[in-house]
Amino acid sequence: MNNDKTVSIKAVRHTTMHALSAASILLALCYTASTAFAHTGTQHNQQQAGVPISTEEHAFGKQGDPKKATRTIAIDMTDMMRFGPAEIKVREGETIRFVVTNKGKMMHEMVIGTMAELKAHGELMKKHPGMEHDEPYMAHVGPGKKAEMVWHFTKAGEFHYACLVPGHFEAGMIGKIRVVKG
Repeated sequence: MNNDKTVSIKAVRHTTMHALSAASILLALCYTASTAFAHTGTQHNQQQAGVPISTEEHAFGKQGDPKKATRTIAIDMTDMMRFGPAEIKVREGETIRFVVTNKGKMMHEMVIGTMAELKAHGELMKKHPGMEHDEPYMAHVGPGKKAEMVWHFTKAGEFHYACLVPGHFEAGMIGKIRVVKG
């Protein structure tokens, strides 16, 4: 009888350990997938049906309505840490559809902002490289992938776009947006 209890306890321990191991692996996979998805560009920043357009105003404008885009600008990103084109000009009041293509083999992103905001966000990315964020002025694009974002430039001024993947901004992956009076 003592042997039966020992075998039974060992079987329970074995089953419990396998269940815990499976749960741990599943949790690790979910965390890894969610962190990776935060920067894959597959669905990131794609305007989804039924999701309202943000009315939040920034120094550099606000999220644009895709139906009201006045023109499309293609932006290429490369592993040479450059954007093409490196400078764009838009008119105040214009709504631009950006089609962002990653022509490299590593993750890149296009984040629009003021230089001060981009520098601050870049420092935060260095401290938390896997952080999730999904703002309408950001496009995270995996190697060989494309993403779109639509932005309404409501104010004249000089703004920038940058890749804030750690090390890319510092390597010069920065572009300029000149918004001129309409």
